[in-house]
Amino acid sequence: MTEALYLDDSSDTEFEATVERVADDRIVLDRTLFYPKGGGQPADMGVLEANGETWRVTGVRKKDTIYHMVDGTPPEEGATITGRIDRERRYAHMQYHTAQHLLSAVLLNEYDAQTTGNQLYTDRARIDCAYERFTDEEFTHIESVMNGRIEDGLTVSWYEMSRDEAEATLDPERTRIHLLPESIREIRIVEIDDYDRTACAGTHVENTAELGEFRITGRETKGTDEERLKFVLD
Repeated sequence: MTEALYLDDSSDTEFEATVERVADDRIVLDRTLFYPKGGGQPADMGVLEANGETWRVTGVRKKDTIYHMVDGTPPEEGATITGRIDRERRYAHMQYHTAQHLLSAVLLNEYDAQTTGNQLYTDRARIDCAYERFTDEEFTHIESVMNGRIEDGLTVSWYEMSRDEAEATLDPERTRIHLLPESIREIRIVEIDDYDRTACAGTHVENTAELGEFRITGRETKGTDEERLKFVLD
């Protein structure tokens, strides 16, 4: 099983690893910083280098382990490689993922609106929530609260907790641990300065002050009791 280095430090961009397995254009490494697509967060991109050759990583997926899709003939099994992720792309995902967590907390606190889905990109994001329809005044309020929390410079941290302890001590509406398979017994918690704690395997910034200005850019009605909010970080 590939060691997921991105779970410990979201800011690292370079690592060394060994090729454990090759399957067509996919390779498995013993360790990686490349985040695999999942949880509304796109995969990291970047390059792998070995013996003077360079491979572009075109996709990263997690199934039984983490697979890296590369262009060209892959490096051989046993090769030692240096991996470098696209730092600018990763950092944008870190910002938008953290903003999504903060927005989910604001919507739950202010409107009892639970998050039902999300998708983030490098320049925008969206969130689906269980709420009939927001008014323009409520949009203004959401933006105000969000930007206030951003300006507060709240600390963002992550750590592991046993599933039993998490289920016994944390708010299930926020952590949403029940959505995870029962086979997962160690839960990674992302915490925003006691304001929010959520089970998440994504990458995040270390302080909300890194997010910039939050702005809602649009909405879509997803049904009689669900709305999709679109936002950017300026």
